[in-house]
Amino acid sequence: MANQPALSLAAYAVHLAGPTDFDGWRDAARRLSTNEVKPEDIEWHVGGEGDELPAPTPGVELRVSREFVERAAIVACHSDSERFALLYRLLWRQRSAPHLLRIASDPDVRRFEAMEKSVRRDEHKMHAFVRFRKIGDGDNERFVAWFEPEHFILELAAPFFVRRFTGMHWAILTPHGSAEWDRERLALGPGASKDDAPATDQSEEMWRTYFANIFNPARLKVKAMQSEMPKKYWRNLPEASLIPGLIARADEAAREMIARMPTMPAPHHQAIQARHWPAAEEQAATEAQSIDALRQQASQCRRCPLWSEATQTVFGEGPDDAELVFVGEQPGDQEDLQGRPFVGPAGKIFDAVLGEAGIDRTAVYVTNAVKHFKFEPRGKRRIHSKPNAGEVQACRWWLAQELTLLKPKLVVALGATAAQSLLEAPVTITRQRGQSIRRDDGLTVFLTIHPSYVLRIRDPQEAAAERARFAEDIRAVRAMMTG
Repeated sequence: MANQPALSLAAYAVHLAGPTDFDGWRDAARRLSTNEVKPEDIEWHVGGEGDELPAPTPGVELRVSREFVERAAIVACHSDSERFALLYRLLWRQRSAPHLLRIASDPDVRRFEAMEKSVRRDEHKMHAFVRFRKIGDGDNERFVAWFEPEHFILELAAPFFVRRFTGMHWAILTPHGSAEWDRERLALGPGASKDDAPATDQSEEMWRTYFANIFNPARLKVKAMQSEMPKKYWRNLPEASLIPGLIARADEAAREMIARMPTMPAPHHQAIQARHWPAAEEQAATEAQSIDALRQQASQCRRCPLWSEATQTVFGEGPDDAELVFVGEQPGDQEDLQGRPFVGPAGKIFDAVLGEAGIDRTAVYVTNAVKHFKFEPRGKRRIHSKPNAGEVQACRWWLAQELTLLKPKLVVALGATAAQSLLEAPVTITRQRGQSIRRDDGLTVFLTIHPSYVLRIRDPQEAAAERARFAEDIRAVRAMMTG
């Protein structure tokens, strides 16, 4: 290779098709390198007409590591106008120093690594801070987002949104380019302006309320937050207007949160051991003629040990003639203290989604598969613990009594535990969600998630999408009832 003469000492002008034309760079680099064209004899440009490049020299191989090619494709997305020159210089130098990228003190390598890191960080911020807004309805429904990346990362980041929001028709607009997914195909297009994107949508206020409620003042670290969420991104985030106020009253909010901390059950609950449920009391509950009478009997339930540490039995509530019944897993902390089902954070989502679907909560019956709160104490807090199969089986008896009295047309299982109790078999909600299963006794059970699942999703975009899916499920329930 060293004996191959250079074709010309004059500079070559290479004009690439676009700012992320890595394939064009690779082709030009291969032609020039195999013809011994040095880095200082090349000018790299984006757009325009360039010089005609020589064909690759026959018999001359260009060998470079796969690692370099993969990392170079990332660096090619950087906004530095010298990025393609840097990549060619590194390519040229690796001919005589194959392990160049391992020399951390080399100035070119340090710059290469810094640019790669900057692009990756920008891609991560795009994943985190893109906010879609809805336009249109029905067949014309679309979700559009505006984002201003630091680098040319749209093509690099778009596959993430395809995987995350496969079922949505969405578009992401940036100053450098646009991407649209129509549920089948990803199309890349020209840049846009912020005016091309919607300024707001109907769900934005809901998202602001959700953000304010999940904001934890006790864990606030302002410098760390601003490092992860730099202020330059705030102008495109609907929740950003809340942040200064939330920071300003963080200390006060933390004190209020501590004051609202749940109390542990009364000491006598912890001292008493579970005892067998007397046959006479079980018989009395079986003969109950109303939900109120059944609730009174359940207040003394000892069918499993969970009663001993819970504050009280949390029975179902709703009219005795309810045609629609919702069954959750078990009471949470707030339900245990108040003695009512679905009054905590998950209950707020549940109520909101029912309202959006046109279902009056006071007209439906809401209960749980397990009637006592199972938890693990952590300091002054009580953390939810999933009931085991034996506890579900013991409490299934109460659920059966409720359904016998109510005789509903449809029961909605909120989550896998509720489905297991109602169907007496393990259920995978992720696979069977949205299905209606008819039991041997003729009762129809509709399967969906528990609303607490939405609260456990840390990614705000994913949480909003999951809440939307839950709302679709509840609208399907309403359609089944009205149809």
